[in-house]
This record gives sequence, C-alpha cells and structure tokens, in this order.
Amino acid sequence: MFVVATIWPVNMGVLAFVSAFLVGTLAAGMQTKDIIAGFPGSLFLTLVGITYLFAIAQNNGTIDWLVRLAVRAVRGRIAAIPWIMFGITGALTAVGAVSPAAVAIIAPIALGFASKYGINPLLMGLLVIHGAQGGGFSPISIYGGITNTIVAKAGLPVNELYTFFASLGVNLAVSVLLFFLMGGRKLLAARAGVINGVTVPHVEVAVPQRGPQAFGDSEAEALTEEMMLEEHRGDPIVEDHPEKEQVGGSQAYQILTLIGLIALAVLVLAFNLDIGFVAITIGLALSLIAPNLQKRAIGQVSWPEIMLITGVSTYVVVLEKMGTISFVGDSVAGLTSPLLAALLLCFIGAVVSAFASSTAVLGSLIPLAVPFLQAGTGVDAVGFIGAMAVSSTIVDVSPFSTNGAIVLATAKGVDRDAFFRKLMGYGALVTVVAPIIVWLLLIVI
Repeated sequence: MFVVATIWPVNMGVLAFVSAFLVGTLAAGMQTKDIIAGFPGSLFLTLVGITYLFAIAQNNGTIDWLVRLAVRAVRGRIAAIPWIMFGITGALTAVGAVSPAAVAIIAPIALGFASKYGINPLLMGLLVIHGAQGGGFSPISIYGGITNTIVAKAGLPVNELYTFFASLGVNLAVSVLLFFLMGGRKLLAARAGVINGVTVPHVEVAVPQRGPQAFGDSEAEALTEEMMLEEHRGDPIVEDHPEKEQVGGSQAYQILTLIGLIALAVLVLAFNLDIGFVAITIGLALSLIAPNLQKRAIGQVSWPEIMLITGVSTYVVVLEKMGTISFVGDSVAGLTSPLLAALLLCFIGAVVSAFASSTAVLGSLIPLAVPFLQAGTGVDAVGFIGAMAVSSTIVDVSPFSTNGAIVLATAKGVDRDAFFRKLMGYGALVTVVAPIIVWLLLIVI
C-alpha cells in the first residue's frame, strides 16, 4: 500500500479497503460483515465533525480574524510573528483540528507575512508545521485520540498529558533552534511599527477536488505532478478575490463561532462528551444561523483524509484478527536488546510517516508495538508511546508528507526548486536524527 500510493497518486485509503477485502476473504477466510465490523465508526464521526466545524470557521472568516488580532498584538515586533503562527497552529490542532487542515489555514498567511517583513520563508513554514505537531497530541486532538484509544484498548498504561507535553516540548525545542539558525537574531532587532493595516489574504482550505487538501501527500501524490498543475492554474489555497466575492460573516457571527470552538473544548474536556457529535452539533447550529454562507461546508470536509484514515484502520483490524500484528510485534520483541527493538520501531514510524500520512502510520504501527510492550521487556510503555508519537509526526516537515507538501505548495515569492531542496534536506535530517533523540530522552534516560 505504501509503495503503490507513493509512486502513483492513488488514495491509500482505497488501497486499504481493497486490501482488507481481498486479504480478509482470500487469506483469512473472513466474512464480509466481519471485515466491515472493523470500520472505525467513532473515528469517522470525529473526523467528519471536526473538519466540518473548521470549514465553517474558515467560511465565516473567524480564523482570519483571529490571526489579524494576534499579529496586531505583537505591536511591530517582527520576531514575534513566527511564534504567533506557531502558537495559533498549535492551538488549532490542540482543540481538535486535523493537522493538515491547520497547516493549510495558517501556512499561506504565515508565508505572506514572511514575504512582507523579510522573514526567512523556510523558517516560517517550519514553525507552522512544528506548531501543528506540538499541539497535535492534546487529549482532545485527532492524533491524541487515536494514540490514547489504541493504547487503552491494548491494556497498556495511558498518560495523555505525558504524550502531549513530550510532543510539545520536542517541537518547541526544535523551533527555538531553527529560529536562531535561520535569522532569528536579526529579527529580534527589527521593528516594523504597529501593524494595524495589515491585510490577511482570504484562505480557502478545503475546496473539493482542488489543491493539496484534495490530493495532498497523505494520499502520497506524485509531488512533481502537483507542482506542474499549480503552475498552470490559479492557486487553490490563496487567491486574490475581489472584495465583493470575499467569503465571510459578520463579526457577531465570528464571535459566535469562537464561542462554539471554546464550547467544544469545554464539553469534551470537562464533560467527557463525544467530540464528533459535539462538533457536528455546534457546526449545525452555526450553519442554521447563516445557511446560505455555509451551504458548501459539508463539501469541504476532508474526505480524502477520512478515506485514508478509516481505510487503513479497517485493514489493521483485519491484520489483527489474522494474527499478523502479533507476529510482527513478537518478531521485534524477540531481538536481543529491548532498547534496540524500541529504537527500530521508532525508525520505522519516522521513515514511513515521512512519505505518508502520520495519522495512518500511528493507526498501523502502534498496534505493532503492543505485543512488544506486553512481553515484559523492561521498556517503559508510557515513554515508548511518547517516543513513537514524536518520531511518527515530527517528520511531517518532509515535502513528501502532508504538511510539508502544503507549505511547499503555498510558498510564494521564492525559488520553488531551492525551497523544495531545503525542505527535503531538513526532512531527511529530522527523519534520521529525531528517532534517536526521542529514544534517548524518553526511553533510555
């Protein structure tokens, strides 16, 4: 699946559903109803609800409004702008936004500011991605929900905050290092005056069948093909819309949307309600307020991402029922050194995720480690889950992975080839170094 979806622009979820059907019926002798029973209905509802709600927030201009407020708040301190983008992206994923959606919302705006104020565009793009990954493992996030559910089902100890702060800490530390290596020291001395008249471009995130949200690298699309398409058509992410065509709502509507997002976090965290149902309920309420404005919101749901995630999850259930997961996990656990086995699993997560969706990798590789952790090898389960989570997501800076491809596609005013090479080099470095660092910090030490 990974190889085929990397070479050709075929949705990995489609491959996974077909694999589940063929392998399940031909190799495992399973009934179709048993295969369908592995479909993750709760996860499906969560993804639909969250992406639906954030499409609504995009359409009425709430996200753009929040970014304007945040940038004006820095009062001309140019060095603060990359950190504002880091924080906003992290906050979006922390409250439940899908990481590629959060990056697609913020990256075009961030890179626009980079061009306007002389900030290194690579620095700005990387801080947006690391911000998204830093907030990605909160207890109510997509990554956090998948990881914690899998760990809990396996009967392993769950420490949601440990995984969250491990990811946030590593990504924040890397971002600080990047900031000073990529011109941050000069930015500290620069000042642009109070930024009151800044114009934030309108952002289209999830228009069906256009741009990286439709064909993003989570489906492992051939990157060169996407770049060729972008050269011959209008930018699907950021376009110059005449004022009369701008999509948005009144400030009162935007405030209601912000209240809805806060209510989502409160209801899920404080009252333990299902995030999918709550998100759809809030989205419906906001849609009823402005039905004409939001009539296309359901078409902006990230269906290719959802197809990918649910397809891989269904196939993993088939592999679990066949005993394949236990076989692979026991093979790794059988290595002479448990610590070496843990490092190997972290590397597998990093390498595969660099070329595919991190969400799909988490859903497929964490189950591989369950038998290894249950075998009494002495490796701390909580530390290992944190290391696996960071290793499998921090590599999304790769231009072949979802978030890296979005940043590359939205970079304006730069040498695209040179930008691609730098992003690819940094992605390769992170893929090799990050698993070793988190292995040392979270498992060995």
